[in-house]
Amino acid sequence: MDNKATTESAIEVEISDNQRFLDVDREALIGLVRRTLGHEKIEQASISLALVDDATIHEVNRRHLEHDWPTDVITFPLSDPDEPVLAGELVVSTEMAATTAKRAGVDPWAELALYVVHGLLHLCGYDDHSAEDREAMRSREDAILAGEGLTNTFPLIGLAETDTPGRESTRWPL
Repeated sequence: MDNKATTESAIEVEISDNQRFLDVDREALIGLVRRTLGHEKIEQASISLALVDDATIHEVNRRHLEHDWPTDVITFPLSDPDEPVLAGELVVSTEMAATTAKRAGVDPWAELALYVVHGLLHLCGYDDHSAEDREAMRSREDAILAGEGLTNTFPLIGLAETDTPGRESTRWPL
């Protein structure tokens, strides 16, 4: 049996699309999730993606993280690091992806892909709280996105260079 097919079939991806900002190719998104986890040597996973608008992710951010602002992606690990199956949920703002892509002059799919890769890397144990951790995470994002033929826009927009400690935002300054 083809090892790639075995890995992909062992990575389950469920998508809930409750937004109206981007037309999302579900199969392309599932493929991105599977390839990203494959790069991280994850062979078994159950991933749920909730595609939402800014108002919804703002409420999720406020309710679960006590942050009173919209953000790009929120990651909820649903398994412990030592469990054989990685489980987690990503809540992704397609509204923010569409807005940021327009301002950055990139394809909205590229921005959405970045948010998904970023969230998946958090599930895989990457963090971005310190400069060193952020550099390692950006390096992995760059490598994965380059393999997809996409560019990491976080460095273009100054991610994590906000005035609010702990606040990440892909919004361009006004």
